[in-house]
Amino acid sequence: MSEPKNVFQQTRQHIKTGNLSFLTKQVAGWQKLTKLIQPLLPQPEIWQVVCYEYGVLTITGENQAMISQLGYLQKQYISQLSQINELHDLHKIQVRLRAKAHKETQFDHKTTKQLTPATQEMLQHAASFVSDPKLSQALLRLASNKK
Repeated sequence: MSEPKNVFQQTRQHIKTGNLSFLTKQVAGWQKLTKLIQPLLPQPEIWQVVCYEYGVLTITGENQAMISQLGYLQKQYISQLSQINELHDLHKIQVRLRAKAHKETQFDHKTTKQLTPATQEMLQHAASFVSDPKLSQALLRLASNKK
């Protein structure tokens, strides 16, 4: 086996220009690897390469079952992936759980719907039966449906 090559090692040029160009090159390399490995790994997961260094490929996924499957069948996937020229020295796959990307939702008062009078009445009625004063106040505020 050949000596592992660190394809993301900083060069003298990167030291002069700062780490931005180095990091940009790293990310571009990982994105390229992601596109290459995606069709070969368990589907329908969206895999993402986060590091490839010294023959160790670190990828993330959002589905724990798919991550477990990849872990159990690692040897088979290594033999498949190592046929890709960029991953010829691959000997280990590390898989990590990635937090699901939550789209930030902004609460927009203009899009909220007005409660019907019947719903408001039911909430007010429920507030009168609740013994917890904070919960009762919350129900009354909800019933008022102030914009």
